[in-house]
Amino acid sequence: MQDFLEKIGALWQKITTPFRKFGKWLGALLYQLLAKIVGPDRLNEWTNQYQQLTKRLWDYYYARVDVNSPYYKPVVTAWKTFLYGFGAFVFYIFCVETNFLWLCGSMPSVEELQNPKVAQASEIYSADGKLIGKLYTENRTPVDFDSLSPYLVKALIATEDARFYEHSGIDSRALFGVAVGILKGGERGGGSTITQQLAKKLFRTRRKSARGLLGNIPLIRTVLYKTKEWLTAIRLERNFSKEEILTMYFNTVDYGNNTYGIKTAARFYFDKGPYNLTIQEAAVLVGLQKGTTLYNPVKNYDRSLIRRNTVMNQMVKYGYLKQTTVDSLSKSPIDLKLTPERFNDEDNEYAIYQYFNGSVEDFMEKWGEENDYDPYKDGLKIYTTIDSRMQKYAVEATFERMKSLQQTFENHWINQNPWRDEKGVEIPNFLTDVAKRTDRYKALSKRFAKLDSTVRQDSIWYYMNKKDTMTIYDWKTGRDKKVVMSSIDSLNYYKRILRAGMMAMDPYTGQVKAWVGGLNYKFFKYDAVQQGKRQPGSTFKPFVYCAAIDSSAFNLSPCDKMKDEPFEIEVREKVKGKDTTRIWRPKNSTGGFTYQELTLRRALARSINSVTAHLTNRIGAQAVVKYAQKLGITTALKPVASIGLGPFDVSLFDMVTAYSVFPNHGKHTDPIVVSRILDSNGSEIASFAPKSKQVISEESAFLMVHMLKGGIEEPGGTSQNMWTFGSLFKKGFEIGGKTGTTSNNSDGWFMGVTKDLVVGAWVGGDDRSIHFRSTNLGEGAKTALPLVGRFLEKVYDDPNIGYVRGPFPKPTIAILKSYRDCAPSSPIETFADSTSVINDTLDMLPQFDESDHDPQVPVDTTNSEN
Repeated sequence: MQDFLEKIGALWQKITTPFRKFGKWLGALLYQLLAKIVGPDRLNEWTNQYQQLTKRLWDYYYARVDVNSPYYKPVVTAWKTFLYGFGAFVFYIFCVETNFLWLCGSMPSVEELQNPKVAQASEIYSADGKLIGKLYTENRTPVDFDSLSPYLVKALIATEDARFYEHSGIDSRALFGVAVGILKGGERGGGSTITQQLAKKLFRTRRKSARGLLGNIPLIRTVLYKTKEWLTAIRLERNFSKEEILTMYFNTVDYGNNTYGIKTAARFYFDKGPYNLTIQEAAVLVGLQKGTTLYNPVKNYDRSLIRRNTVMNQMVKYGYLKQTTVDSLSKSPIDLKLTPERFNDEDNEYAIYQYFNGSVEDFMEKWGEENDYDPYKDGLKIYTTIDSRMQKYAVEATFERMKSLQQTFENHWINQNPWRDEKGVEIPNFLTDVAKRTDRYKALSKRFAKLDSTVRQDSIWYYMNKKDTMTIYDWKTGRDKKVVMSSIDSLNYYKRILRAGMMAMDPYTGQVKAWVGGLNYKFFKYDAVQQGKRQPGSTFKPFVYCAAIDSSAFNLSPCDKMKDEPFEIEVREKVKGKDTTRIWRPKNSTGGFTYQELTLRRALARSINSVTAHLTNRIGAQAVVKYAQKLGITTALKPVASIGLGPFDVSLFDMVTAYSVFPNHGKHTDPIVVSRILDSNGSEIASFAPKSKQVISEESAFLMVHMLKGGIEEPGGTSQNMWTFGSLFKKGFEIGGKTGTTSNNSDGWFMGVTKDLVVGAWVGGDDRSIHFRSTNLGEGAKTALPLVGRFLEKVYDDPNIGYVRGPFPKPTIAILKSYRDCAPSSPIETFADSTSVINDTLDMLPQFDESDHDPQVPVDTTNSEN
């Protein structure tokens, strides 16, 4: 023992020597500084006075104390130990409180202690008040003390802190019991009070960033953690009542299964509010605090049952329940009524909002950063523009029509692979090349990286072709389906499924009313509304006609005529670094030309490529780009001769925005997805009004609506398939629209405009090489238009939504340009069936790498028919 003490003394000397040297150096420095300030003579005088005073005190001490007494040294040692120990304790607390020299890590600030912040989930609501999603790191909704069941409070106190109402944050009796338990070699027991547990959970005193330098030493780390929790608990007791501490505890702790806070836990496990919890239910939830996994009633039912009964017995021990009551209740099972909050679940009714909620989340992250809010922790209430009924109808319409279209696609390609090149030849090794880009393939490559090249490839493809049970999307039901497939089988299955997107917007307010980003968010995360960008084909043509009508340089009207005749232009382009010159000759969908004079309205209605090419050449490709961007297209465009045929990728989101200018009297309105935001107390902290800007004249906007109506009203209009939704056309209902189909029927588009809404839809394969071979099956009029038609039927059939069938409003200004009763066009062929549709296809428009093309020259669309 003596050796041990000597070693400790030597170690102490070694540790304190640098500090003593530092103290001497600091004292000498201060002495020199004082000498310069007060002068050396005065400083020497003060020093002498101090030494004399010290000598008198020691003389007085030695005159009255027997230093030779056998008790002298023990008494002095005891006093020194006490004083040094007390000083060390005060210094230690000072170090912990102030994080002196970064030794102990941070402590909660005064502001944090006075206003502790618990992470709360932000809730997302539809425009009609339906809860449609949440944003959170911890799914929590706080409650007040009056909302807690009395059994919860009693169970918690009996189990975790029997003297909760007697102490001020630290239970000295409990700590003494822990110490005795340790000395006896038994179990330590629990010394932490409810307030200490709250301090640990609320302020995360054990997080790595709060450790400090000494926190990296294992034993010292534990002492620091406990000290911080004790100090924080004392300060919490000073700032809050016992009821407030209990409420914060129940709102803060984790109950397992991604449930935080008692309200979320009570709803998840028992489908009720916290006030209505029974004794057994309260005991289950309190019992979870000993281990959210070990005593989880979902994962470990038997252990949870035992723990529940233990908690109830603790309630008997401290007088909260009678033994007879517990004896009876202990025999009952745990009656779980699991009710997960499904707002962010990918496999439920709320999944229909997932694509839209993604855009809300993006908006809130940006807004939160700019306004110092955290949408994942601040418990905001986010009111969006989406209408839950319209969203439901949009999803239903998409599923109904895509199910039918997919069956047609399956029959069309029966026993054949649909991935084809520009000449219709099957692309070799298509699935193999796709497989090499998958995470599964990359993981296997990493797993077998050390093997010989041949053996590695054999091993990879063995597992890629190995069949196993998996869950896939069933396009026939719109739900999951368990099947036995290999990874290659799965790729083969999914690549054959056509994709779709649809968006509806109020053109006057910019409020997005429906947003369908795909068939099923669980299986298709890619959002076809805003993320996806594809060639728009002929749906881009209205921007050409808009430029011709609105520009004062041309000042055309719907009644002006142009001849349907061949167009050709010599184009210069740089392909793979080489300058080339060739002739671009777009074709019409019929393969030929009528050589007839057509009004602009009829030319657009019938989607005549030659007229669009002539008109683009007349007004200039740069003017088309300018107007497209003014209307709302944000993706990169180049002023090439074929610009009017839609060769550049755009998003459905931008297309709906751009078309909304026409019914909105020429004003561009930024789409909005969030209308207002409330804080956790229910106070409005932000609201969002539409930002509008006049980009074309009101007259031009009216004339463009009239032009779009031509797609349905003019003979041979490409949008006449809308007449198959006959129930729409009641009470003078009017709709304008434009179809679009790109090379090889890779993309089908339809843009619809009514007096209330602008609705756009896109349909296509995951890869552009996957498509129908026949334009009669794959054109936008047959793929995308039916989605919009069915959606509008459902919306206008529901009187609760508030939209009423009717015509477009009459112009509020004088329309000076001719648009009604135009002089007839040249005679055109008649159609036996009014619903038959002229093929509206941009056939064989090549995809290209923009880096290989000079932006000043047009893309080759020689074989284009649209």
